[in-house]
Formats: sequence, C-alpha cells, structure tokens
Amino acid sequence: MNGTLWVLPLGGLGEIGKNMTVVEYEGRIVVVDTGLRFPTADMLGIDLVLPDFTYLRERAHDIEAIVITHGHEDHLGALPWVLRELDHWPTVYGGRLTTAMARSKLDEHRLRDAPLEDLSPGKRVTLGPFELELIHMTHSIPDSVAVALTTELGTLLVTGDYKFDQTPVDGAPADVSRLAELGREGLLLLCGDSTNADREGFSPSERGVGPHLEEVFGHAEGRVIVTSFASNIHRVQQVIDAAAALGRKVSLVGRSMRKNVGIGRSLGHIVVPDGIMIPPTEVEDWPDEKVIVISTGSQGEPLSALRRMAHNDHRVIKLHRGDTVVFAATPIPGNERAVNETIDRLYHIGCVVITARDAPIHASGHGYTEELKLMLNLVRPRYVMPIHGDFKRIGLHAQLAAAVGLGRERVFRAENGLPLEIDAAGARFAEPEQSGMIFVDGVDIGDPADVALRDRRMLSADGIFIVVATVSEQTGESVAPPEVIFRGVPFIEQADELVEEIREEVTRSLATAATDGVREIDLLQQELHDDLAAFVYDRLRRRPMVLPVVVEV
Repeated sequence: MNGTLWVLPLGGLGEIGKNMTVVEYEGRIVVVDTGLRFPTADMLGIDLVLPDFTYLRERAHDIEAIVITHGHEDHLGALPWVLRELDHWPTVYGGRLTTAMARSKLDEHRLRDAPLEDLSPGKRVTLGPFELELIHMTHSIPDSVAVALTTELGTLLVTGDYKFDQTPVDGAPADVSRLAELGREGLLLLCGDSTNADREGFSPSERGVGPHLEEVFGHAEGRVIVTSFASNIHRVQQVIDAAAALGRKVSLVGRSMRKNVGIGRSLGHIVVPDGIMIPPTEVEDWPDEKVIVISTGSQGEPLSALRRMAHNDHRVIKLHRGDTVVFAATPIPGNERAVNETIDRLYHIGCVVITARDAPIHASGHGYTEELKLMLNLVRPRYVMPIHGDFKRIGLHAQLAAAVGLGRERVFRAENGLPLEIDAAGARFAEPEQSGMIFVDGVDIGDPADVALRDRRMLSADGIFIVVATVSEQTGESVAPPEVIFRGVPFIEQADELVEEIREEVTRSLATAATDGVREIDLLQQELHDDLAAFVYDRLRRRPMVLPVVVEV
C-alpha cells in the first residue's frame, strides 16, 4: 500500500452513532474516533452497540495512534472495549477534556495503564508516515477538534462534529483561519459531518439557549427537572447560570452527569457559584420553587435517571404533579420512540413537559447546510467523503459538495466497511472489509454474528417449548411419558390436547430413531428438535424455540 492512502469507515455511515474511521498509509494506521450507539427497541437485553473492529484486532501492532475528536459517547464510548481487545495499546490523543473523560471511562474498566496524551490544537506530532494536527472546532462540548493527518500524498481532514458558532459559550470560535490555510495548501480529502445536511441555513448559537432556559424556569411554579446529555458541558453551565439568577438550588442526578460535571469543573469548563449545589438526598428538604434538578435521560435510555423517575422507580427523586420537566436536547434519530414513551409517562404523573418544540431551549451542535458549504469552501478539498450520518444525509451532503463546485466524480458516498483508496492516479473504492455491529451485554462483548440476539427475538416473539424425554440406554426407545414445558407461547384453548399430541410425537420420533440405530444423545436431540419444530409449526403456524433434553436410563 506504499503511496496509497486508505480510508476505511467502520462506523458512522448509514447511521447516527458508533463513529470510527481507519486511516492507513504505508502499512501504518491511525484510528479516528471509537464511538458507540445505544440499542434500538428490537435489540432485546443489549446495553450498547459497537462497530465491528475485527480489522483492528488483526492489525493491532500497525496502529500508530487513536485520535478522539471529542468526548461524546458516539465518538469516545467504545474506547475501553477496543483497547481490551487489542494486544498492543497505541497512544490515545485528544483535547484536555476529551482525554479526561477517556481516563475516567478507562478507570471504570480497570484499564488504568492505557497511554493517554493531551494534544493542544496547532501542535503537530509525527506518527510513523503521518503528521497529526488537531484543529479547534465548536460543538456542544468543549475541546472538540477536527483531525488533520498529513502524508507524502497529501492531507486528510476528519471534521468531527462541528458548527460555526460565532458566539460560543466558552468564547472560542472554530479556527477558521487554519481551515482556510489547509485549503490554500491543498487538501486531499475531506471527511465531513453530515448530521444536519437536511436543515437549511445556519444553526442557532448555543449562547442563545441560556436566556430561554431562564425564561422557562421563571414561569415554572414548582420544581424544574432539566434533562440533557451528561457530556453537554455548555448546557449544564447555562442551567446553573439560570438557576443562580432565579435563586434556585441545583442538584445533579445520574452517575454520568455527576462524573462529567466534576471533570468539567476540574478543568475550568464549568463554574459553579458557592452554595448553589445540593445533593439529591436534600431535594425534598427545599421548597419546590427553589430547586432545579439536572438529570440524565434526554434520549429515553432505559437505565437513565429520568426514565426511572418517570416510572416512579428512582430511589431518591419522586416526581409529582406540578413538576416541570425540560428536555434541553432533541432525540437522536432512532430514539424518538423511547423519548415519547418517557414523555407520556411524565404527563401521566401530572408533570408539565417542555421540549425544543415548545421553546428554543436547545441548539444543535452540528452545522446546518450553510455551515457545511462554508467548510467545503474553506478547505476546497480534491475529494470529499461525507461521514457521520444516515444515507439520506450523506446523500444531501454530497449534493452540497456538488453545489459549491466540486465535480460529482470527486464526491464519494461510502458506507461502513467500504474503503476509499487514493493514490497519485486518483481515488476509487476498494474491496469491502468486514464491518457491522458488536453487541455489549453487561460488560462483555458478543460475537458479531449476534446469535444470542436472534434467540432473544425468537423467545420474545413465539416463546419456548422444553421437552424432556427419558430413553433406554439399550434400545433408545422412550421408557417414560415425555415431560413438556412451555413458556411465553401464544397458546390456544386446547393446550392439554396439544401437549398430549407433542408427547405422542416425541415417542414416535424416538421410536423411528431407535429403528434407525441412532443412539448418541446429541443426534437424538437433533432428531427431536427437527421433528418437533415441524410439528409445532404445522399446528400453531409459529416458530417457538424448541429445546429437547434426552436422558438415558
């Protein structure tokens, strides 16, 4: 692969979440982002979804570095699982807040020896055939950066999540001048955020959210519960500022919220007035009109604090009529159902619910169409590969690239597992590599083949039959009435009759196997499974899981 730049997206294309991009040159690799996403409703019992990084497992010793653009879960969250699976740990680079969040996450997974290094924007680091530079960007979390990787062939820019906010809360706009310099120097490839490619104009400034939050809080007669991403440090600061202006106390609820606010305070990104914070256990000690709670759960996550409050299952905070719940975030595509279910539960309790549809209490951290055009015009890349978005948004981003004068032959609509290959002769897609999803159940990761998930779906849809048969060790024939147990089967009235017919089918199947000389337990169980599955489907037109158990006496 000498002289060839290879860009392999393993996640984040055709979806919102689990962003991961592999950049390879002269046999050496830099990984940009290690994100995750949260499970959909049909992923039963699954806690997290990771990109399938089999490609990196097999090339661990070729990885020069992992670079994280910012501290959101869809860019950072998979890092512990990636490092656990690699037999060689590369250095992980990012901004100060990003690496602090990464350190906290790795400590939880007992990966305290993983090498992390802060890298200030503008500083350059040589990584094998790459020169790495981070470029300051604005997003809904501090220390967000774009990643520039320079090789002999040219420079690649991965934007990360960004918007061109001219009045950011932390007072540090995106480094437009450096982006323009990259354009003048000649950018080889732009991999750009596509999240809001379907929204016209410019995104509103994060600074404009604060006054609207204060206005909403001021009209609330009782307690206010604000839910947002735990990593949205700027939003938390604005809630604290509004609470201070109204003379309300603030309580943080949710482990990730408390942890991230602690990190933000230690780095100076969050300033908290003296005496304003109270622990959740003291919320009930204050008058309702004097309290604001900041909670996790803006996406309806099953284990989040707000979700538990909505179901009256939180051990400290009990919601009641007159509480105002403010959703200072919008649902990530795919999370709408979970969010709506949580909102409906809140209405049932008697809460007042305010979302971004009701008041301008949220500003997206992703640029709208005019900002995507501005990025394209600043850096003027030779090639463009839109990333970070579903196929609709990737397609719209590609159209924007064409609209600003980039020929369609220079824009590549990729997908996970499809590498873009660039050399002196041009750019083209190469042969696909393995990609997909890895499921996390608890703290363990599963097989990408998702056998367990398939079984769970089958159990949830059609239930299970367990059949215990006792056979003679000498003849293989049934020597006792088979026991039939069923759970979760959408059953009909004649259950007793069907169970008796299943017993007869078991006896018949075992007799046939005995006649054929089948004696091995494994083979007997397979014969029973096939015969019973066909019989049950013929009777019920359903496919419950059939689990035969054969015991010899």
